[in-house]
Amino acid sequence: MLKRLKKLFTIRFVLTLFLIASCIFAGYRIYYKVHYWGFSFVPHEKTNIWTIEANVSFMPTGDDIKISLAKPKSSEEYKILDEDIVAKGYQSEITDGRVVLTSSPKEGPQNVYYRILLFDNTSGKGKIQADAPQKPKKPVFSVQQEQTAQELLSLAKKQNGDSVQQLIRLFNQNPPEPTVVAFLPQSKTPKDLAQIISDLLAYQGIPSRLARGIKLQEEKTSMSPDLMLEAYMKGRWKLYDLSNGQVGLPKDFIIIQRGGNSLLDIMGGTDSSIKFSVLKSVTTSFNLAGKRAKLANEQSAFDSSIYNLPILQQNTIKWLMIFPLAILVIAVVRNVIGLSTMGTFTPMLIAMALVKTGLIPGLICFVIMMVLGLFIRALFSRLNLLLVPRISAVVVCVILMIQYLTIFGYQLGSEIGSSAMFFPIIIMAWVIERASITWEEDGAFNSCREIVFSVIAALATYAIICNDTIRYIMFAFNELNLVLLFIIMLLGTYTGYRLTELKRFRPLVK
Repeated sequence: MLKRLKKLFTIRFVLTLFLIASCIFAGYRIYYKVHYWGFSFVPHEKTNIWTIEANVSFMPTGDDIKISLAKPKSSEEYKILDEDIVAKGYQSEITDGRVVLTSSPKEGPQNVYYRILLFDNTSGKGKIQADAPQKPKKPVFSVQQEQTAQELLSLAKKQNGDSVQQLIRLFNQNPPEPTVVAFLPQSKTPKDLAQIISDLLAYQGIPSRLARGIKLQEEKTSMSPDLMLEAYMKGRWKLYDLSNGQVGLPKDFIIIQRGGNSLLDIMGGTDSSIKFSVLKSVTTSFNLAGKRAKLANEQSAFDSSIYNLPILQQNTIKWLMIFPLAILVIAVVRNVIGLSTMGTFTPMLIAMALVKTGLIPGLICFVIMMVLGLFIRALFSRLNLLLVPRISAVVVCVILMIQYLTIFGYQLGSEIGSSAMFFPIIIMAWVIERASITWEEDGAFNSCREIVFSVIAALATYAIICNDTIRYIMFAFNELNLVLLFIIMLLGTYTGYRLTELKRFRPLVK
């Protein structure tokens, strides 16, 4: 039994289990960050932030003043980022659905301002899940009005859409039906139209209510809120445009007030008016992660993450998070493809230097330093120096090469020389020493081949490190590094042929 368990729980089997577990953990953490913190898989994805300012103006009557203003609520369509009131001499209170301002008697025209910052108005559907409201009271009509109402409902059934859309489209016909003209007041307003449609819906037993909101678009002049109608249909409140009967929340549209409560109530003032202004600003979704976490009651989890660190530390960690993927590339190049390089992680160090220097200037500097370094190393080999002094002499020569390349590049007005300063001096000296030893033991062809393979591996690593999307994903979803860890460990259990060996051992297959 024990032997069977040992055969079952091999190192490869255990590592596979750990890999599956790490994938599940990483998948959950990615979902958590996307859902609660608003992370995305696209770097620098923009999020619109809307500043809405409500300007309330009125003339005081000499009595105590009380202002009650309806305000937006957080919903699936948008979230409230911040709120502010500019009203000198007023005491303010912000509740879930209204803003209340109070003051002692004042003189002269009064202006108070309420500002709110909103974001995430992208997935609104204008459909609000809610419990079924009470059945509306049937409106009291005269005999003639009831006959006209029944005739209107009969005419409405000829229109397309549901019951609400049919009524809206009937009342918006051009030219209008004579029955519609007779039922409407002579000087109809959008509110009169909405109220009549609401009464006809109540006559059919369909709950409805008025809704006011504004469109999120920057305008030079102030704007008044638009009036819409909501009706409870099939277990949901649906929003309808009174001009065409279209269902759903219009794009970039914010509902400010619903139901029977008024948009603005003022005690101690007359000639009141309210105007709205909208200002748009843009930020990245990543920068809003802290705010989103706070709104989702996940602030403590965010505060203990790397995303709450100062920007300088975040930039450092961002580079560290990409290294495991670069290491995986090197492991695949060496253990699966079978390319022989100058040292295990020398290609990754060369790639990091190319990031600082730029691809073309860095490659030119690398070639020049390798050619001169091999030439100098060949001269030192004739002196029969010991290993440490010989490598030390090569290091000094590399430093001198960097110095003269910098001077030469400056005189030519090129940055190629200064780019050489970013190459690790000790690593370059060791690469030159390793290439020289390979040259002496295995010949020039094998030495040059290792150098070329090292550059190829460095270019593959460079392509990954310099990719903004990959670097952002590895930083934002750093749980993926745990997955990479077990993939690398599983590669360590691979004992099959490498790709370069398939050609070498092809005669054995025959």
